[in-house]
Amino acid sequence: MIALSGVPVIETERLVLRAPEAGDWPAFDAMLASERGQFIRSGGYDLSNTWRGFCHLIGHWVARGFGMFVFQAKGDASPLGMAGPWFPETWPEREIGWSIWNPVAEGKGFAHEAAQAARDYAFRNLGWTTAVSYVAADNARSRALALRLGAVVDPDAPSIGTPPCLVFRHPAPAPTAASMRTA
Repeated sequence: MIALSGVPVIETERLVLRAPEAGDWPAFDAMLASERGQFIRSGGYDLSNTWRGFCHLIGHWVARGFGMFVFQAKGDASPLGMAGPWFPETWPEREIGWSIWNPVAEGKGFAHEAAQAARDYAFRNLGWTTAVSYVAADNARSRALALRLGAVVDPDAPSIGTPPCLVFRHPAPAPTAASMRTA
């Protein structure tokens, strides 16, 4: 299989954030097919749209030079979720996004750790001066995570989705203990 090259690898205390790869497909598909995927997919589960979404995840790196990192626990190659800078062509602002793919990773602070490292990367390495997170109003876990990251609802920011998402504006992050290398 062909892998993305030149994508940085970020290491935090417990996680490795890396490029998405073809072997991540089963975990991504399972997440979108489950209830955990309800805030990401439009409508019900659809294999064709899920495949396009997975390819979008990989292709965003090629088209933009940045994208979502897949994160895994150090010492375990199983993908736990994704987090990272995101800016599809039709979105009004650059986003820091996240999702947990594997239910065993829920409630352990992994999404917070990954999103914080990815946000730091976007500000430090991509030169971003602002970022938002688009969160479905009914997504209590993502709302709580956005607040834990220090983001606040920006009622004046343009949104996405139907119904429109809440738009959380992020502060510039303080430096973290994450280290980065390029694969």
